[in-house]
Amino acid sequence: MRLEWILHPVMPYAEIAIGLALCVYLFVSVKRDLRAGEARVGKKLAALETDWQAKMESLDERWNELSQISSVLVPPQPPRSGLNLNKRSQALERHRRGETPPEIAAALAIPRNEVELLVKVQRIVLSSMDKPASRAAGL
Repeated sequence: MRLEWILHPVMPYAEIAIGLALCVYLFVSVKRDLRAGEARVGKKLAALETDWQAKMESLDERWNELSQISSVLVPPQPPRSGLNLNKRSQALERHRRGETPPEIAAALAIPRNEVELLVKVQRIVLSSMDKPASRAAGL
């Protein structure tokens, strides 16, 4: 009796109309929220772009400064060898003849310690070359 209105023939149409109105309301509110979100993102993006632009300008200025500074700087000369190959070979030849490092240094006008180092390196090289030959003979 009190529930007779539920069975009324217009009731399904009323339910459809209410559902449709609710869908339209939800659609409109979602669209409004999306527009508000897009506006917030647009503002943040604009702020990031201006910040990025300022940083890029700062980097460009710094790059120009460094380019000007680097064009003024002259690269250092590569270090020269203390002994040229000719003097090295002459020093080793004199050592093979039996001259002492002080005599070789005086004759070639090079430091004595360089001559001594050159002689030591030559001895190490020669001794390392003799070891494989003695190993081969022992095997």
